[in-house]
Amino acid sequence: MKAWQQAKALAEKTPANRNRYIDFLRAAAIIVVVFGHWIAAAPHATGTQLQIVKMIGIAPWTHGLTWALQVMPVFFIVGGYSNGASWEAAQRDGKGYQAWLHARLTRLVAPVVPLLIFWAGISIVAGSLGVDPELVRNASRLALIPIWFLAVYILVIVLVPVASAAWQRYGLASFWLPVSAAILVDALAFGQGLLVLRWTNYAFVWLAVHQLGFLWRDGRADQPIVAAGWALAGLAILVVLVQVANYPIAMLSVPGAEFSNTRPPTVALVALAAFHFGIVCMLQHPLQRWLEKVSPWTATVLINGFIMTIFLWHSTVQVLAIGAAFWLGGFGLGWEPGSAIWWATRPIWLGVMLTALLPIVALLARFERGSRRSAGDGLAAPAQVAGALTACLGMALLAWAGMSQAGAPWFRVIPLVLALAGAGLVLVRMDNWRKRKNGSFLH
Repeated sequence: MKAWQQAKALAEKTPANRNRYIDFLRAAAIIVVVFGHWIAAAPHATGTQLQIVKMIGIAPWTHGLTWALQVMPVFFIVGGYSNGASWEAAQRDGKGYQAWLHARLTRLVAPVVPLLIFWAGISIVAGSLGVDPELVRNASRLALIPIWFLAVYILVIVLVPVASAAWQRYGLASFWLPVSAAILVDALAFGQGLLVLRWTNYAFVWLAVHQLGFLWRDGRADQPIVAAGWALAGLAILVVLVQVANYPIAMLSVPGAEFSNTRPPTVALVALAAFHFGIVCMLQHPLQRWLEKVSPWTATVLINGFIMTIFLWHSTVQVLAIGAAFWLGGFGLGWEPGSAIWWATRPIWLGVMLTALLPIVALLARFERGSRRSAGDGLAAPAQVAGALTACLGMALLAWAGMSQAGAPWFRVIPLVLALAGAGLVLVRMDNWRKRKNGSFLH
């Protein structure tokens, strides 16, 4: 109740020129991600064995649902809009890349540090107790799923000035250029067997989607007919890619599938992004009017106030809930995933995890709030970029392989050191550095 009142007080101070719809999309997308992850991973216990299957792997009918539930394109579109606005405001106020980058990255990196330290501690304690490293590895991989997105998004943040300049000079061509590169990569990868090239599409695909945010901010998709054109074109291309070019239907990774549309991304995700872009632009005006009301806007402000904490910790809550249920004798884990009783009990399962998530968010949101209040410049821009790249590499490795691996304990240490060292370079504030150097903290 106190949190609601605080959010309401902030909501009442909202400037008239703020685009509330952007904040709403960010909050709505995070809700889809959280509940989607909680349902997608289906734990099943038989005796002393615990197995966590993916619903998308055992229920083919869910593949089509991913066209609506894969909302990462929405995050990048919204990111393009807000990053463009933030960078233009910084330039208008005379702030350089150094100060802007520090403020932007701090909000993303600071909340992830406690998560990494927590799982490092879990890994060390589990190792000292003789827990199977494979169990720790699988648990940490599930818990650290959110940081793969964070790693990619941070890389896009670093390139915002370049992306903004490209948009100002070349307009929509700055979208089509990375799209063309993504098409070429797919053609060479699948046509010529050069599969290693697919990893470059993490840059080409998500940079292209990010440019749609600049298009939106310029008001060039506000007309309903233009927005509908984007939605229909994206949907049509997506259907062709699936039906003619044999791209997977699912917009998420399917266990056992020959290849995925997301790891690494394919041009199908660009088509999905165009589809989503058109839809969100069409809904913009009616939802903006709705967000003028107190309750929906207060709820939006409330969720956005904890959004990084919710996003980063919801999978950890899921792992802890599964572990607790298994420790209690497999309570609630005995039903076959996908069965009628399994689906009937999902609201209870979701309610348990939501109840567990709320106090964790209340406890750890201080890291997110503190990052937003952070003032002052960071290190020189090259040092921050180096830190961001190092942190992203470490986070990507942790998300890919987890915190532990049998026979290779160093694998846990190296990515963790990379992630935390990179985060340190990003989070250092020059004003604090100068105070330490001058001994100001002693006075």
